[in-house]
Amino acid sequence: MARNALSAKFLETVPEPVPVDPRSELLQVLYQDALLTRPLFLEADEHQQLVGDLEVLQASLTSLPDRLFGGDLTAFARALGMNDDQISCVLRGRNSGVTRLSRADLYADAAGFRLLEYNMGSAIGGSDAVDIARGQLQHAPFREFVEEHRLTHVDTLRSHIDTLRIESGVAPGSRPVIALTDWPSSYTSLAPYIQAVARRWSELGVEAHACHIGELAARDGGIWLGERRIDIVNRLFMLEDVLSGPGAMALMDPILDAAERGEVKLFTPLDAELYGCKAAMAMLSDEANRPLFTDRELASLDRLLPWTRTLREGEVTLEDGRRVDLVAYALAAQHELALKPTLAHGGEGVVLGWQDGLAAGEWAERVRAAVDGPFVLQRRIRPVSELCADHNGALVEWTPVWGVFTTATVTGGAWIRATRTGSGADVINLSAGASMGSVFHAAADGR
Repeated sequence: MARNALSAKFLETVPEPVPVDPRSELLQVLYQDALLTRPLFLEADEHQQLVGDLEVLQASLTSLPDRLFGGDLTAFARALGMNDDQISCVLRGRNSGVTRLSRADLYADAAGFRLLEYNMGSAIGGSDAVDIARGQLQHAPFREFVEEHRLTHVDTLRSHIDTLRIESGVAPGSRPVIALTDWPSSYTSLAPYIQAVARRWSELGVEAHACHIGELAARDGGIWLGERRIDIVNRLFMLEDVLSGPGAMALMDPILDAAERGEVKLFTPLDAELYGCKAAMAMLSDEANRPLFTDRELASLDRLLPWTRTLREGEVTLEDGRRVDLVAYALAAQHELALKPTLAHGGEGVVLGWQDGLAAGEWAERVRAAVDGPFVLQRRIRPVSELCADHNGALVEWTPVWGVFTTATVTGGAWIRATRTGSGADVINLSAGASMGSVFHAAADGR
């Protein structure tokens, strides 16, 4: 059964796989052999509600330092489990406001969209997947379907770059020099992709170069990549890289110091990662904080947020109002809970209580070891599958993660990562072999 009416109409109208025009270099480098055979769809009403809920979510997350800590960003960071080096990083090179660039990763269950994790800042991936949508529109039967149902998609790559320009204070019409800057250890494998991104960005009004942070030098009152002075360091490295070894801060400090002095712009500052921390989700989910939010805010948060709690000794309230000891409940409700590190990304360190082969004793050991550490427990979400034609035309079920973007100019662009339902994949991401897909939505006014 199709997830919504648009999907049902599509499967009737365009039953065969939708090919993707292969001319995009980005697709060739990263996605070409891992593409879904069709786009996924959002009806106008669900797209409109999702956009509104994500706007509330972002505003609620970025308000937490004021609502809970009297505006003390250091206290907020400590409550999230950050160490002194990480706190030093988030306090340096900040802008007057928090970035608007984010990606919410969600499952669609029987009731609507539910948040798996929230990613904020320039290190998020997927905005370039708009090339999948463009490539599919070259297929005449699909293009006719889009035109008939007046569907559209968001140019997430353009809005990403527009956000960089706006938040970095780039003068209209100028062509800033940008360093797409990764961490040395990950750049080794990602260099071909980041170089392709730099070439694509350079077609869109900026001069972009790929590098890792160790290739940047602070000298002569600026940050340099070889003989090029850099206007903006587009940060692909993350706050968790501070924990990668004793030399991490020596790599970070020159960039952060230069940003503090106004010699280079950092996009995005590391304070963005405060709000993508899973402990921040737990603060929003905690019943003790509900009086701080309006009824409208709570309605959006209740739709999006699964029950999430920081793993501590003591009692908590469940969705039905019962008070339970958290650790005892976690051990008894293994198959309904996921254990997640608060600051990691990409599924790293996640333990799913329901995963095959995870014995009760091992789950209990993992839970007890995580008590009072940087971990949360989160309610299991049961996603609705999407039907996609395989290359023989047979419909098979896939489980998608919806990555939905907000930027300074638009909210609601999306991409898909999916695995075959029943494949046993514990985490759905590129490194685990997921396939990528595009998202089209119906406009609210039908145009």
